[in-house]
Amino acid sequence: MLNYLWAAMILIGIIVSILTGNLEGITPAALDSATEAVTVAITMLGIMAMWTGLMRVAENSGMISAISKRMGPLLRYLFPALPENSRALTYISTNLIANVLGLGWAATPAGLKAMEELQKINPDKKTASREMCMFMIINMSSLQIVTISVLAYRAQYNSVSPSEIIGPGLLATLISTVFAVAYTKIMERRVFGK
Repeated sequence: MLNYLWAAMILIGIIVSILTGNLEGITPAALDSATEAVTVAITMLGIMAMWTGLMRVAENSGMISAISKRMGPLLRYLFPALPENSRALTYISTNLIANVLGLGWAATPAGLKAMEELQKINPDKKTASREMCMFMIINMSSLQIVTISVLAYRAQYNSVSPSEIIGPGLLATLISTVFAVAYTKIMERRVFGK
C-alpha cells in the first residue's frame, strides 16, 4: 500500500512540474534530495548509535530496572490487570522511558516485546486486550521530554537554536498523552463497567 502512495506522489509531482513548466528541475531536485537523504541518514545513525548505547548502558547498570520500580504505581494504574511480576511491565517501562527521551528507534524493540508478553496473557487471542489497547494509545500519543531526532534535524540544517522546540514539544506531547489516557480510561468504564 505504501508503495502505491509513494508512486502516486511521484507521479503527481511529475504531472505538476509538466503543467507548471518546471520539468527541467526534476533531475537536479532528485539528485539534491538523494544527497541530502544520505547526509541526514549518516547524521541520524551517529545520534541513534549514541542514544541506543546509552539506553543499553542504563539497562545493564540497573538504572532502567530502578526507574521501572518507581514507575510501579503509574503502571499499575494504567495496566491494572497485569500481574506485578509480569515481564510485560519491564518491557513497557523500557519502552516508555525510551519514548520519553525521544528515542523511538530504541523504544521499538521493547514495545514489540511488550506486545508479545501482553498477547501471551491475553485470554482472547483474536482481540486486543485492554492492556494492549492502553499500551498502543500511550505509544501513539508519544510523550517526549527531548525530541532527539527533531533536534538532530534542526542542528543538521544549521538552526540558530535547535533546542528551542523542547518546551513546545513537551507541552504538545504531554497534552496528547493525558487526553489519550483519559479517553481510554473513560472508554474502559463505558464498555467494561470498571
